[in-house]
Amino acid sequence: MTLNFKTRIYFGLLTLIFLGCGSYSFTGASIPEGTKTFQVNFFENDAGNNIGSIFEPGIDRDFTQALQNILQNQTNLQLTSIDGDLVYEGEIIEYRVSPMTATSDLTASQNRLSVVINVRFVNIKKEDDSFERRFSFYYDYPAEVQLLNIKSEAHDIIFERITQDIFNASLAKW
Repeated sequence: MTLNFKTRIYFGLLTLIFLGCGSYSFTGASIPEGTKTFQVNFFENDAGNNIGSIFEPGIDRDFTQALQNILQNQTNLQLTSIDGDLVYEGEIIEYRVSPMTATSDLTASQNRLSVVINVRFVNIKKEDDSFERRFSFYYDYPAEVQLLNIKSEAHDIIFERITQDIFNASLAKW
């Protein structure tokens, strides 16, 4: 074997590897051909209508923006306000704080903030991919800490997980 032959084999293998990965997306998105736009309708805050759930002002706006951001950051699709090829809409149906663990004197030592969001996804280009589903996540925090003090961090963590789950369900098929 000469060095020239080894070099040709090496470059040939590299070429095959790169050609094989040509259609791979690092986000795992599987976007139907011809899909160019997405639309995220305002997610209404209906959490106050559920027993035991609280109405949190502004969470509807913040969640809608978080979903728009993940789709813009992980795809090359354009955000539109009407006639999107992919349409996301739904409601925030639960925003609840629950005690999780108790101390020996029967007081809470840890609380959990839970958020549940109902999502309707419509794929105009491939209607079989459309769905309606609930997504949820939570944030645990010490009972001696007020929700107001951790709300921003909790929302960031909860929204990051829920929006990634929505992305995976709608475009990555996970």
